[in-house]
Amino acid sequence: MSILFKKKQCQTCVILPFERQVRAWRRANGKMGWGIKEREFAALQKSPEMKEFERRDGYIGVALFYGFGDDGSGNSDPVLSGKVAWEYAKKSWWTETWQCEYINFERRIDDIRLRPGAPARPKGFYFAKLQPGEKYQSFTVSRLRKGLLNETGCGPEGIQLLTITHRHFQDLMNSRKMPFMVLADYDVAPYGHKDFFDAAQMFCSNHVLGLGIGNLDQNYPLFSIPTLRFS
Repeated sequence: MSILFKKKQCQTCVILPFERQVRAWRRANGKMGWGIKEREFAALQKSPEMKEFERRDGYIGVALFYGFGDDGSGNSDPVLSGKVAWEYAKKSWWTETWQCEYINFERRIDDIRLRPGAPARPKGFYFAKLQPGEKYQSFTVSRLRKGLLNETGCGPEGIQLLTITHRHFQDLMNSRKMPFMVLADYDVAPYGHKDFFDAAQMFCSNHVLGLGIGNLDQNYPLFSIPTLRFS
C-alpha cells in the first residue's frame, strides 16, 4: 500500500480531559440505555496523574473505560464490553462502519476472547494509561505479548476509545496523522473453531470505521499496537 503516515503523528493524539470523557459516557449511556447508574457517575473521582517515567515510556494520558457484564469470576465480560461500544458506533449518525465477518461477538467462546494471560477487566468504570502504539509499530502481536510485563494490549478499551470517549482519533486515522490500531488483547478465531491465530484491529479510512483482524505473527506497517497500564 502507498498510504503513509505523517511523522510525529501522535503529537496530535490528545487524550481528552476527564470531564469530557465522563460527558461522552453519559451521552452514550443515555442513547443506548446501558443502565449505568447515576451513582456510578457520581462516584467517579479525578483521573490518576501521569508519572514522568510513564511519559518517557510513551504514555500520553489517562482514559476512562467501563466493564460490562460478568465473566463468571466477578470481573466484567471483556467481549461484551467491546460489543456494546461497537453497537453504539453502528447506531450513531456520525460514522459509517464495517465489520469483518470473522468477528462474531455472539460466539465469545469460539470466535473472540480475551487472550490467555491478559489481566481481567473490572466491572464498572476503570482508568488506564494509554501508550498509542508507535513504539511497537514494527512488532508482531506475538512478539509484543512475549515481552509484556507491567502493561497489556487493548481489548474492549480500543473500541471504547474510538467509538465513545475519543472519537477524534477516527479523524486522525482518516487523515493519516495516527496509525491504525491492533487490539492485542483480543484473540480472534477466523474459522470459529477456537483457532485463535488472529488479533482484532481497528482503522478509519475513507471515513469508514472498521473492525477487522490480522495474524498474530505478521507485522502490519500501517498499524500500531497500543498498550495500557491499569490504575
